[in-house]
Amino acid sequence: MSASLPGSRELPASQHDLGTYWGRVRHNVGLTDPSTLLVGSTGLEQAKSLLTDYKLGKIPHMTPELWKAKKVVDSTLHPDTGEPVLLPFRMSAFVLTNLVVTAGMLQPGLGTAGTIAWQVVNQSLNVAINSANANKSSPLSWRKLGESYAMAVSVSCGVAVGLNKLVPRLRSLSPATRTTLTRLVPFAAVASAGFLNVLLMRGEEMRKGIDVFPVLSEVERRRKDTEDGGDKAAEAAEAAQEQSLGKSKKAATVAVFETAASRVFNSTPIMVIPPLVLVRLQAREWLKRRPRLTVPVNLGLILVTSYAVLPLALSVFPQRQKISAEKLEAEFHGRGGEDGMVVFNRGI
Repeated sequence: MSASLPGSRELPASQHDLGTYWGRVRHNVGLTDPSTLLVGSTGLEQAKSLLTDYKLGKIPHMTPELWKAKKVVDSTLHPDTGEPVLLPFRMSAFVLTNLVVTAGMLQPGLGTAGTIAWQVVNQSLNVAINSANANKSSPLSWRKLGESYAMAVSVSCGVAVGLNKLVPRLRSLSPATRTTLTRLVPFAAVASAGFLNVLLMRGEEMRKGIDVFPVLSEVERRRKDTEDGGDKAAEAAEAAQEQSLGKSKKAATVAVFETAASRVFNSTPIMVIPPLVLVRLQAREWLKRRPRLTVPVNLGLILVTSYAVLPLALSVFPQRQKISAEKLEAEFHGRGGEDGMVVFNRGI
């Protein structure tokens, strides 16, 4: 993200108050804005150049143009590495890439083979997204990546196939109820496997720990900026990301489980709202007379719900998570920064 750019002056974290839920929602609306996907490499370099000028003190105040540049940079670069996240796996592409997979899973008459094939595609996408947006201080080895991928795919396929076989056997339910449950099956598989996918893909973080940093007070930040100023911009840029207190397994556990929970918060409304609305719409004459519109209408409902829900789900927990050093391993006790707190990148 913007912290990886040269310059000792610290950029504001956001236009909005990230200490509140609705502030984070407004911030994440920008991070998930699909228009940022249209910014090419030239636009990204221009945005980075503008923010660098601010960090070097050449631009005195944040302007609308700078905020737009920061949105582009923050939605494109990984906060740990400062490198661009591959375009299909950015959060700004999350809804669109998942919609393609969803369209495949909603095809009528897929059968067992089709269901398994699309769940494999879905979990492959989840693996890529979770890996691309994870905390990078404890990267997953290729062997672990393969093992985690195989387990995630197995579970999602098992859930999907099992539920598909179970629903038709529920003879005591009305046909309408069975139809509704059948439409919920793909999303139930997505929700359960999505949660497990995060745990598996980021398991290495919990085994090895992730970097935690002391929270600097405003006075300490100003003093640090003064000490790192002048013509030492490159060193200051490094120093701004530095000073890890070490790797904490407890912080990693918090990060991974919060991210997994946010995936469930994101998928649950999508799992419930569009199928239920579609059942109501199918009872209306205009859709009965146009059955070919059923899938496009369903995808439209999913698209609208997804864009509405994603910022809400991502905002449940802060991406830059603060925690008391006393709640971590003993080696971190008494080493926190302001109010005894440390901060870490939760991932997204």
